[in-house]
Amino acid sequence: MDKVTSLEVAKRAGVSQSAVSRVFTPGASASNKTVLKVREAAQELGYRPNILARSLITGKSRIIGLIVAYLDNYFYPVALEKLSNTLQKEGYHVLVFMASNDNQSTEQVIEELLDYQVDGIIIASVGISNDLTARCEAMGVPVVLFNRTQDQESHSSVTSDNIEGGRTAAQFLCEAGHKRIAYIGGWAGASTQRDREAGFCSGLKKSGQILFAHALGDFSTDIAKDVTREMFAGSSRPDAVFVATDHMAFAVMDVLRSELGLSIPADVSIVGYDDVPPSSWAGYNLTTLRQRANLMVEQTVRLMIDKICEPGVAPRHLKINSPLIVRGSAKIPEGWST
Repeated sequence: MDKVTSLEVAKRAGVSQSAVSRVFTPGASASNKTVLKVREAAQELGYRPNILARSLITGKSRIIGLIVAYLDNYFYPVALEKLSNTLQKEGYHVLVFMASNDNQSTEQVIEELLDYQVDGIIIASVGISNDLTARCEAMGVPVVLFNRTQDQESHSSVTSDNIEGGRTAAQFLCEAGHKRIAYIGGWAGASTQRDREAGFCSGLKKSGQILFAHALGDFSTDIAKDVTREMFAGSSRPDAVFVATDHMAFAVMDVLRSELGLSIPADVSIVGYDDVPPSSWAGYNLTTLRQRANLMVEQTVRLMIDKICEPGVAPRHLKINSPLIVRGSAKIPEGWST
């Protein structure tokens, strides 16, 4: 059976071939009447537009590559869904690739994405070198960092205000009267980890305190459990812990209650970061800093589209505030409300 062409659809619908092209081109304009006639004719004839052929003609694939390192943290599946839905509303398709947190793995993934002629790349939760992102830009493929930043601010990025969020966590715990305050961070190479820790230590210093204990959980629940056991093994234990992500905070809480028999928050207060859906479950009821995923996604997509449409536009670095969501996993200072 011969493949149906756009010319045949145009004849059946009684419109021009260019009108058929506009109907099947995201972002192009066509009247509702024309759209209805063309789509009805296409369905009757079994026509499907050749997206790859169109991309060769226009030089645009309408595909955005999305690189993510892991999906264990509830925040990223939620964010990926929102990114995909928002980009689709803008007429783009999303190609998701997984990569490890090392430059070699990320470089391999980017090479594959470039083979797909993507119009842009969004990098989430992945470490990437400045040289690698510069290569993408040199090839005309813009890069936007989601929930990550680079030391060299040559590429647009959208993050929470992690430093200020860390300060808020410190202020909250200090005002609750805690004196042995610990921190369990993520992967040392992540900008989110560095900024949250820096803000937290800054907040403690402002209140006349220093970290009582420190460990890195590498954004892994298993490692977070291990470092919690070590941190609470001695007779002198923390009376509060700020954990860099909620999914690690859940692991910390499980160890403290199920293995060590401690009461939260009577024996130890826990504060997390992200406000993922399980944070509000009765089993955790976690006090946490909220990452405003909707706003972060909205701004990321806007930066990407602006960069595609105007390649020379200067990079922007957006930091979105993280409000503290007060629940029941930490003692509540006077003047703070749930």
